[in-house]
Amino acid sequence: MGERPVSTVSPYAQIAVLVVDDDTYLRKIVRSLLIGFGVQRVYEAGDGAQGLELLNQFRPDVLLVDWEMPMLNGAEMIRLVRDPTNSPHATTGIILMTAHTERHRIQQAMQLGVNEMLVKPFSAKSLLQRLDLVVNHPRPFMQIGNYFGPMPRPARGAAGFGLAESAEA
Repeated sequence: MGERPVSTVSPYAQIAVLVVDDDTYLRKIVRSLLIGFGVQRVYEAGDGAQGLELLNQFRPDVLLVDWEMPMLNGAEMIRLVRDPTNSPHATTGIILMTAHTERHRIQQAMQLGVNEMLVKPFSAKSLLQRLDLVVNHPRPFMQIGNYFGPMPRPARGAAGFGLAESAEA
């Protein structure tokens, strides 16, 4: 009986990822992990301004963006990318990398329209899980008022994004 050949092609072989972080060492580590996952096109930028240039040049499928950077920080970059009236990349998947886990920062990141967050320091497994969610299980995009980004997960509802009407209103 004939056995089916096992595919060795990575589900990430066809995507491009742009890593935007001012820490050169972290970019190299993330690049190595992504290549290990099978991503063949990985681009790097040291700040948000360079990240925007490379985004326009290479049109990656996923952005991994640090929060704190010189020139143009992650929040400012994400705000520009997620602007559906001025950005051709408004629906690009965005994973925010940050060491900041304060509630107000997480809420701000969600309101900016990030797809996923990755808390530094992170493991290869955590990076792969976030990449899998963005690439293989994308949420549809929506616009409500000034918010443009992925729909909230059903388990959390829109209230966590500051989008739901107040029950008292």
